[in-house]
Amino acid sequence: MCWELVESYARQNSVKPEKIVIFRDEVSEGQFDRVLNEELIDLKIEFEKNNYSPTITLIVAQKRHQTRFFPESARDGCDTGNIPPGTVVDTDIVHPFEFDFYLCSHYGSLGTSKPTHYHVLWDEHEFSSDHLQKLIYDMCFTFARCTKPVSLVPPVYYADLVAYRGRLYQQAMERQSPVSTPSSTSSSLASSSLPSVASYEDWFKLHADLENMMFFV
Repeated sequence: MCWELVESYARQNSVKPEKIVIFRDEVSEGQFDRVLNEELIDLKIEFEKNNYSPTITLIVAQKRHQTRFFPESARDGCDTGNIPPGTVVDTDIVHPFEFDFYLCSHYGSLGTSKPTHYHVLWDEHEFSSDHLQKLIYDMCFTFARCTKPVSLVPPVYYADLVAYRGRLYQQAMERQSPVSTPSSTSSSLASSSLPSVASYEDWFKLHADLENMMFFV
């Protein structure tokens, strides 16, 4: 998948990217080792097969946590009582030696703002904390659906939108597929009712005018 994205970039810009920053979500602390030693290694192997060796930074964005921040006084926060957009916490409550930080990039107009916890698992670009925090915060202003900064870095938002659209296509195809024959076991029934990868490709073909468009937004 990543190699296809690199090829798509090369077709549009006539050159492959020399630097890649990967944002990964839906990863818990217990899965960090798997991301580094399986996903990242597989990605590097695929790149090496194609004589391609960009520098890579891999960042995990986590929203499923219970950490909240509050201003010390009313004058330090927003009108709603939340911390202001761009607030970063990278000391005291973060890991003692790993590269992680909390960033509240959005304006909390209702309820209590929930910061995003970013973990830098691999960094070949040697980002400083300030540089990377500023980069992610600036990216939060680029989400196409919103004129204000969003709470999560946009590449993760876009990936969620693509996945949601894909699920809709899958459900539509399964509704149109013929009813599978009854089976003696539930496992064989589940497997027989699932369309194959080839049938997905035959059923869903993206129009050429949309191949390089963010139509899912």
